[in-house]
Amino acid sequence: MFLLKTQYFNKNLIIKGLITACLLSSFIYLSYLSFESKLIDTIFGLAGVYLLLTIPRVSLFYTGFFTGLFWCYWMGISLQYYDISYIAPFLLFGIGLVFGTIFALFAAIDKLSFRILMIFGFLFISPFGFNWLKLELIFINSYISTTKLSFFLILLSFYLLIKLKRAKIIAILPLLFTIHSENGEFIDTPKAKIYMPQMYIEQSLKWNKDYLNTLNNENFKQIFDAIDKGYTLVVLPETAFSVALNKYPSLNNMLLELSNEIDIVTGALYVEDNQIFNASYFYSKNSVQVAKKVVLVPFGEEIPLPKFFVDLINNTFYNGASDYSKATTPTDFIIKGEKYRNAICYEGTTDKIFEELNDTKYMIMISNNAWFTPSIEPTLQHLLLKYYSKKYGVTIFHVANGSKNRIYRP
Repeated sequence: MFLLKTQYFNKNLIIKGLITACLLSSFIYLSYLSFESKLIDTIFGLAGVYLLLTIPRVSLFYTGFFTGLFWCYWMGISLQYYDISYIAPFLLFGIGLVFGTIFALFAAIDKLSFRILMIFGFLFISPFGFNWLKLELIFINSYISTTKLSFFLILLSFYLLIKLKRAKIIAILPLLFTIHSENGEFIDTPKAKIYMPQMYIEQSLKWNKDYLNTLNNENFKQIFDAIDKGYTLVVLPETAFSVALNKYPSLNNMLLELSNEIDIVTGALYVEDNQIFNASYFYSKNSVQVAKKVVLVPFGEEIPLPKFFVDLINNTFYNGASDYSKATTPTDFIIKGEKYRNAICYEGTTDKIFEELNDTKYMIMISNNAWFTPSIEPTLQHLLLKYYSKKYGVTIFHVANGSKNRIYRP
């Protein structure tokens, strides 16, 4: 027992893991505090990767455990709206355990080359379909490129630094190819004049039936404001209307009528054949197009487990509610003759929503971040959108409830 405690619960090993996790997470919290320094993010990021390659295997477990918590603790905040806050500690412990185990596997074989291959392989996996813990993201605000090739070159550079007994200066060569220089932001202005109202509706009110009329009135107020200010498109956040618009003819007809004056994109539910979809509605010239969500939030909108466990979890914690349904392919809206890829919150930070873009160079993404505020979730989402905008060369217009609206340009 004493040997077990010494080997796995050694204070020094835990501290090494914690320090590494802090370095790998610092860019999120610095951005959250509105303190972004390319030099600091570069130094901290490189130091974190170096420690990933050099700390003991047991420390790697603690690195994964704490990194999982630092990046994902906000998941527990949303549980209060299901009246199951009591499971938050178990959820967070589970998150830490999953990532701790994965990080420990980086050193399953005690060879530096194996650890490098495992860490690089981690860039391509998404545990339970959740892809927000992306190690290459740590360089999003640095002088280092965020491509997977650049991350591999960083690993190679440290491999040479550790293994070479002489001429260690050679180790800097791969690192030089990872340096990212800003060429200036190319601003491609769309034909539509887009109104992005900033909304802060508390999540506790979103599904309150007594607040429904107030919420609807606020949505229409924003649409009228956009018309009065001469905009040609107004975008409202995810589930701005907290009902299935296709089942509410009065609301639907009002939006159709207003679409003769301005194009409207709004989030709402969509019900079809006893299936519930999280959707975007695009109203234009007295017609409507519905885009159903393609990628659902793991454990939020769907349970990524076998059906037996899905039914057990839904019956135990969600009063027997079913998972949301989803579409198979992304949807593009044609607005003023230009294509806009539709994205609803989480799916806007996944590769799938960017499939088959062809000539589509704009994206409208709507979110409801009130589920997770106050927390670093909007900040992490913001950093991911910077990453995906640059990766795919797409300008993203992000309209959110509960956090700042932003425009991301490649």
